[in-house]
Amino acid sequence: MHNLLLFFHLAAAVFWMGGMAFMLLALRQPMAEQLQPPARLQLLSAVLARFFGVVAISIAVLLATGAALWLGAAGARPPGWHAMAVLGVAMMLVFGHIYFSPYRRLKLAVAAAAWPEGGKRAAQITWLAKINLGLGWLAIAAVILWR
Repeated sequence: MHNLLLFFHLAAAVFWMGGMAFMLLALRQPMAEQLQPPARLQLLSAVLARFFGVVAISIAVLLATGAALWLGAAGARPPGWHAMAVLGVAMMLVFGHIYFSPYRRLKLAVAAAAWPEGGKRAAQITWLAKINLGLGWLAIAAVILWR
């Protein structure tokens, strides 16, 4: 059972972090080079709608499996586990902010064809996603290196 929980925990983290890495490192630059702001922001809004659904599922899986793994551990938890838990909660809070603030405003800007406002919100989302990707790497490093 432990290995199955760990598998789902890691799979959820891979989906979330892999999606952020793809958006930031592979999709963002070609979109900026090949699409004008209206098309770019419409595509970004649509892609994020689908991706954020995956993130919500990933968060639910991470919380459920993380709690089960935490409660099922015998003895004291390593310091890296504590750091991973804190960083994971921070990532979830950043995601919540992205979803309920700049992403909501991005969708409103796209619906109103307010392209400068949409660009401003897309830039905020990018900046916050970079922070979250960094936090994710720190969480992975903590749990592996700080035993």
